[in-house]
Amino acid sequence: MSADAKPSPDVNQILDPSKALVPATVKLNEERVARGFLPKIRRVAARVPFAAEALSVWWCARDPTTPMAAKGMMMAALAYFVLPTDAIPDVLPALGMTDDAAVIAAVIAIVGKNLKARHKDAAKAFLARLSKDD
Repeated sequence: MSADAKPSPDVNQILDPSKALVPATVKLNEERVARGFLPKIRRVAARVPFAAEALSVWWCARDPTTPMAAKGMMMAALAYFVLPTDAIPDVLPALGMTDDAAVIAAVIAIVGKNLKARHKDAAKAFLARLSKDD
């Protein structure tokens, strides 16, 4: 690794509650997700096998009944998904989204009890609309 290269963050660093739940970090993650999540999911949904899970997390994070701590963790995972430069760059065929999938899977394992049928149904409906538009 070169002197100015930064080590790739691992899933535990990204979803570390001591960092992900700091109010300033939550606000930054919310802004990143608000700007970038839907445009990115529209671009990659057909190629990403975890699109429904990512969308379910997105709907859950926007649900006013979801606890704030869970929302903060979800926003951290979604912000990681939005970032074009992460541990494995998304432009790499076949490998580029594996780290994103791992982060989404990790957040579901941590706070997935907050995912409700309505969030999953909304994700499926969104994906169905996308496939009709293509």
